Amino acid sequence: MTFSNNQKIVLASGNQGKIKEIQTILKHHPVIPQSDFNIEEVEETGSTFVENAIIKARNAALHCNLPAIADDSGLVVDALNGAPGVMSARYAGVGATDQKNLLKLLTDLEGIPVEQRIARFVCVIVFMRHANDPLPVIAQGTWEGRILTEAIGENGFGYDPVFWVPTHQKASAELAPAIKNSLSHRGQALQILTAAIQRL
Repeated sequence: MTFSNNQKIVLASGNQGKIKEIQTILKHHPVIPQSDFNIEEVEETGSTFVENAIIKARNAALHCNLPAIADDSGLVVDALNGAPGVMSARYAGVGATDQKNLLKLLTDLEGIPVEQRIARFVCVIVFMRHANDPLPVIAQGTWEGRILTEAIGENGFGYDPVFWVPTHQKASAELAPAIKNSLSHRGQALQILTAAIQRL
């Protein structure tokens, strides 16, 4: 199967910020969120980003009978032994808002000096041609930075307001969307994924 412009692909996500970013980066392809098919999000039972992305892509492909893209992404903080990690969206509990997750992160890092607040955003994106695809395409991107002591900026979502981008001397939430997409973990992973699919 080729990754043609007229091939519909279902996106296994209900996160509006994530949907907008992916549709912007893959603007030449008809990416349809699974919510358009009234598919409920599947439970993420994996212990790694790869496992969870495969679980989500397989579920979307199964229910839509279409190729599916799913990403699992999160924030990995060295001083917290990799937390929040795969629990990034649920760091402050199931159904927690971005604000509650962000506040828990800042609380957990209280007293940690700036040079030890090293972190990275990680994104693993999976493309499955069908639910039983034995060889899904897997792409990974990472974005290195540090965690601030307070939120800055109005753009983005999730942990963007506390993620300091050293190359631009700004928080992720202060970056214009086009600049963020060119730098981010998700932008990197999508570029790798698109190139890989086109070689199929």
